[in-house]
Amino acid sequence: MRNISVSSDIIPVGQFKSSLAKYLKDLQIRKNSLIITQNGKPAGVLVSPEEFDELRETKLFIDSISRGLVDSENGEVLTTSQIRTELKKHRFTK
Repeated sequence: MRNISVSSDIIPVGQFKSSLAKYLKDLQIRKNSLIITQNGKPAGVLVSPEEFDELRETKLFIDSISRGLVDSENGEVLTTSQIRTELKKHRFTK
């Protein structure tokens, strides 16, 4: 994720609406986020599809790690032999 430039990446909704095609094209080229304001306050953020995918994958990864840590804290862990057994079951069932 790139740093936000206050001078070019934060725009009022009216300016965004009047130049929508330009901002969408810039988003694809510069791969930056665009913060859209309404009445001087942030109202939304527009990101490129690639950046959205990256953010989503990062969130899923962090959520997975968090679940693993909770499982570990609760003693819900498997031994190496249990994991091998489970993997073998799934390999042959697919």
